Amino acid sequence: ALYEKTKNPRFCLAGGCAYNSVANGLVFDRSPYKDLYIQAAAGDAGGAIGAAYWVWNEILGNTKSFVMTHAYWGPEYDDVAIDESIAARRADLDAANCTIERVTDERDLCRRTAAQIADGNVVGWFQGRMEWGPRALGNRSIVCDPRRADMKNILNQKIKRRESFRPFAPSVLRDAVGEWFETDYDVPFMLQVYQIREEKRAQIPAVTHVNGSGRLQSVDEQQNARYYHLIEAFRDATGVPLVLNTSFNENEPVVNTPAQALDCFLRTKMDLLVMGDVMIRRQ
Repeated sequence: ALYEKTKNPRFCLAGGCAYNSVANGLVFDRSPYKDLYIQAAAGDAGGAIGAAYWVWNEILGNTKSFVMTHAYWGPEYDDVAIDESIAARRADLDAANCTIERVTDERDLCRRTAAQIADGNVVGWFQGRMEWGPRALGNRSIVCDPRRADMKNILNQKIKRRESFRPFAPSVLRDAVGEWFETDYDVPFMLQVYQIREEKRAQIPAVTHVNGSGRLQSVDEQQNARYYHLIEAFRDATGVPLVLNTSFNENEPVVNTPAQALDCFLRTKMDLLVMGDVMIRRQ
């Protein structure tokens, strides 16, 4: 009915209802709309950025030209802050038998991390600016191998301790979405659920829900180069262009600071923590 009134093929959703990722994934199947936009923080928190834009556009008279194409607007911590946090917990890291190594070459860092993921390790990935909104989108994430059918149980035993029926989500290279999902649509904010192609489901059981669906995040190199390169390295090692991605936390808000990331790492049974260029690994 709304489409018949406007004939506009673009549809924008906001409010808490826009977090219903299953319903969002049905928009194209159940309506004539061709384009869907949902802001990364579509719920109450998004009102803050909406208020700022209203002042920018309506009060100050600036042009309405900005489109939020990524969610990385939160705090960022430099190497000094990371090193200081590690130094403050050095005794605890030594007691946990951890090794600490700085890897300044990004491609090498991603290759080595991808190899750890492919070996079945649970990896905390702490990079750049924190995500705006409720989803971990590759900067405050726990990343694992989607090929392992037991990875959901491993994650729940080591860290998450959540209900067994709740699925984990895949982060997939943008140019591989159509090959693995029954859509080729860009889903940068992990707010839509689509069916995984039937012939691919057995390859990625850890991110395939019981009904064959996945709440994907498409990862674009221009928006998050380091996370893209990590998934790319995993693809080169395994042939699978996606990883399991869940929020970096244990029954608490997603970690924000390096100190919080270290606390979660030490408190749980995470195998590897990558903060900036630093790899912290349990022996």
